[in-house]
Amino acid sequence: MGSQKFLWNVAKKYFTFGLITLTISDRYASIVPVRGLSMSPTFNPSNSASLGSLSDDYVLVEKFCLEKYKFSHGDVIVFCSPSNYREKHIKRIIALPGDWIGSSYTHDVQKVPEGHCWVEGDNSASSLDSRSFGPIPLGLVRGRVTHIVWPPQRVGAVERRVPKDGLSFY
Repeated sequence: MGSQKFLWNVAKKYFTFGLITLTISDRYASIVPVRGLSMSPTFNPSNSASLGSLSDDYVLVEKFCLEKYKFSHGDVIVFCSPSNYREKHIKRIIALPGDWIGSSYTHDVQKVPEGHCWVEGDNSASSLDSRSFGPIPLGLVRGRVTHIVWPPQRVGAVERRVPKDGLSFY
């Protein structure tokens, strides 16, 4: 009888801890891995195919910005793919609603529609981003990346910056 009570108490504690963790992860912050080279050198600067996930950066994603969609130029965000909601991408915000954005490669200029943002990877040669699928609805954004938390030698804040090459605002 004593062992059943002990097991029940342990189960309740783990269940409670799980619910609290899930709530924090869903509403306030979470830690996610960064896969691939599209954001190199900001994330995964020395990643190689042979090292795999052992060399992936892990980042802290805060979700307070989602309350009123408070984003700035240069923020790094996590969002769901516009074509497959199960895929998550990490890119940098280049333009916000109402901004005009142009590309020196195509000489096209377009205005970012209300409720959308323009995102690009830091490594343009290896990035699937707004240049491929257009502006991202802000409703697909899942949070803002604030810090690298793993590996230990790379722990630190993520710099907010806007790349100057290839893009211009009008």
